[in-house]
Amino acid sequence: MTIWPDPERQLVERYVADLDLRRPKTRTVYKQALNSFQDEVERHAELDQDVLVAWLQASSTRWAATTRLHRTRIIDRFLDHLLEIGAIERNPVGDLRDACNIKQCMPVWRALASPDPNQALAALYQPKPFGSVLGAMMAEHVDLMRSRGYKYTAQPVWLVRFDRFLQLNPVLQDEPIGVMLEHWASAKSTANHPAECERLKRVLAKILRHRDPSIPPRRPDSRPIKQVAKQYRKPHIYSPADVRRMLDIARTYPSPRAPLRPLSIHTMLMMAYCAGLRCGEVARLDLGDIDLDNGTITVRQTKFFKTRILPLSESVVAELRAYIDARRRAGASQEPRSGLFWHEQRSARYSSQAIAWLLVDVIRRAGLKPPRGFTGPRLHDLRHSMVVNRILEWYRAGINPQERLPFLATYLGHRDINSTLVYITVTQELLHHANERFRAVGAQCLSLGQEAQP
Repeated sequence: MTIWPDPERQLVERYVADLDLRRPKTRTVYKQALNSFQDEVERHAELDQDVLVAWLQASSTRWAATTRLHRTRIIDRFLDHLLEIGAIERNPVGDLRDACNIKQCMPVWRALASPDPNQALAALYQPKPFGSVLGAMMAEHVDLMRSRGYKYTAQPVWLVRFDRFLQLNPVLQDEPIGVMLEHWASAKSTANHPAECERLKRVLAKILRHRDPSIPPRRPDSRPIKQVAKQYRKPHIYSPADVRRMLDIARTYPSPRAPLRPLSIHTMLMMAYCAGLRCGEVARLDLGDIDLDNGTITVRQTKFFKTRILPLSESVVAELRAYIDARRRAGASQEPRSGLFWHEQRSARYSSQAIAWLLVDVIRRAGLKPPRGFTGPRLHDLRHSMVVNRILEWYRAGINPQERLPFLATYLGHRDINSTLVYITVTQELLHHANERFRAVGAQCLSLGQEAQP
């Protein structure tokens, strides 16, 4: 085993070679950053915070501030590699990150590059999760709910925020829980905070009743949550023409270094709209989940722990077959467990974040969303549009949508029909078809009732 720093720089050379960087300029940048960092380490007796500060100061004469911080990512990956192979005993950046109780390394580097690193690191410190007087009780409840099979992802976020507030306000440690909640409710003035406080009260009430069943149940207050619901943005319903325009833009998406990407984006968009898949469901599709012979796809273990098999139309199956053929010709893995949407440059599946960014960019290029910001139609509105346009097709075909809603709920992966009703946005066309159906069916009943009167 080689101990770093090694005088012959073999670890740096081997590490850069294993990265398989395609561009010579990129390899040069990596070697410059790593060699300059090793030069600074060799001048010091120990790999610690002082080495990191010294390297940042020495690099300030060579690179601009933004370029220097970009080079720190190279150092982060290299230190993680050295720690993994046992060439170093500790990673000083990881130690500082853990000491501050944060997840990312970049804030640590920014603090070290400041005029007073110690003060900047102290400002980064975040309280340890579930470290307050109620922390053990809340952590025990989270473990209990997850052991029962619940995902329980949103509730721990509320509990951690409340726990952090208690740690930053130690004077409340000895107060009753009601007093703590009153101070927490007045700590923020945002529109969503009252609703979050109400949800937190419900969770804490459940925790206390689990520990002491004699405690009377708390009566929930639905007003804060309803008030927040009024501020929700109304979903944008894409018309079939909008979807066609987005599909055309996806096919011609500029990607000179990844020729398969335009077809991949086109197929992603098609699956998100035609099959009503969530973005995470699109990202988790495997090659083995596609059954072209039967025209179905299998969506495994998604929200609510549901696995469902979805039938697809012949046109969608034909597009999938064309994409899978192009994927095979591009050299993608043919293993059933490999990702359906394969990234040529990384030889791995697209992440859900990458898929969301690409599809939102298509929506922007179609002129349906502003060039920047979170305003305008959302990616998830494709799912809303699929529901509304499907109901419109049922009306045009003379089918009663109410009879088909349980099937639609199953297709979308919902627990019950109530979740599906949220996706039914009343548009002018949908209202027109509903009125026409009532006129054809219900109006006759009203006329019969009037004739029966004396």
